[in-house]
Amino acid sequence: MSMTGRASYPEKNYIQNLLLEVESGLRESAAKWKIVVGHHTIKSAGNHGNTDELNMLLLPILEAYDIDFYINGHDHCLEHISSTESRIQFLTSGGGSKAWKNNIKPWNPRELKFYYDGQGFMSVEMTQTDVGVKFYDVFGNELHKWTTSKLFSSAM
Repeated sequence: MSMTGRASYPEKNYIQNLLLEVESGLRESAAKWKIVVGHHTIKSAGNHGNTDELNMLLLPILEAYDIDFYINGHDHCLEHISSTESRIQFLTSGGGSKAWKNNIKPWNPRELKFYYDGQGFMSVEMTQTDVGVKFYDVFGNELHKWTTSKLFSSAM
């Protein structure tokens, strides 16, 4: 036990336990739209780029449970990646500071739907069948929008 009374685990055990919790939550979820939010990028053309550990350990779990969106910050940009390898939409809303670095990494233009390294924010509107994502600059000007729909059977 640590001084605070909580058990202190080695990093490997800690990560394995987190992944088990994520997988359990996704497996038990009856949500029509599945969204995972994390700090670090899985896929990004921004300054920090892809996070290898998340690509190796987390992404297979997200793909196995048909995640719709992975939303993150970390990279100081706004970006929308629609991977050709999975159906997951990768959305980065990290345009709060340290912007305008102008160091976008090369990316497949079929996947990189939007990239902006200036300051701004993202909004998401969701209904049972539709999702709309919009990216804005700091003045509220719309920079990019994307929508998708999903039809769900009533017999679940």
